[in-house]
Amino acid sequence: MNEVTLKALANVSRDELAAILAGPPERAAAWVAAAARNGIVEAQAVYGQYLLDGHGVERDVDEAFVWFRHAARRDHPMAMNMLGRCYEHGWGTTACAPVAVYWYRLAARAGLDWGMYNYASALALGHGVERDRVQALQWFRRAAELGHAKSLNFVGSFYEDGWTVDADPNAALDYYRRAAQGGDFRGQFNYARLLAERGEIAEALQWLQRVPRTATAAFLTKMRGWLAASPIGAFRSLERSLAASANPDSRANAQASTAPNLTREPRT
Repeated sequence: MNEVTLKALANVSRDELAAILAGPPERAAAWVAAAARNGIVEAQAVYGQYLLDGHGVERDVDEAFVWFRHAARRDHPMAMNMLGRCYEHGWGTTACAPVAVYWYRLAARAGLDWGMYNYASALALGHGVERDRVQALQWFRRAAELGHAKSLNFVGSFYEDGWTVDADPNAALDYYRRAAQGGDFRGQFNYARLLAERGEIAEALQWLQRVPRTATAAFLTKMRGWLAASPIGAFRSLERSLAASANPDSRANAQASTAPNLTREPRT
């Protein structure tokens, strides 16, 4: 594919660019790369994500880190957040939790919901920073007010467990419901779990059936262990249905699990 020129970038209309970005990934990546190399900060952040995901280009975490850093140093909130993830997970750099927290904090203060969530998670878990559940809840609330589903789920866990607030099952249920409706698989599981405790089995089952659509493999393994140990026949039947599409070793591991705490897990 021919290199995208500066003249082409200057002359492309908004609608034409939108069509390019929605089209074949390779062509979209070529245009975004050209814009990034010509100093467009939004393109630098997007190109970093393309490189991290292998979207239209060969996956290259080292190069992704470089572009996230370029954009983050120019105060791009999502690039700050993604640079934090690079430092947390060791993508293109040496893993360093305190540096990850530094960038999450900047992204949070810039008003990014994902930055708020990641910074709050670090505070809640004491990962890379001294644990501070009071401050963590404040940031989770701010992200939740923006409709951030994973933050809604985490606030629910504060109310369920009585972390820095009085335990309130009704408030927990409401937050889990909103997280579930927002598409968070942990929120869907937790909402179903509390519904089941209230005897609302049919509705709980509907939400549990949604979890596998977006959940990680590790979460599904733990959920299957919980389902297999449930006294509710419909839940055990769901586990058997999930097991039918899994390998035998996975099924054995799930059935060997005791009821795990699935309310909070490390950030994804």
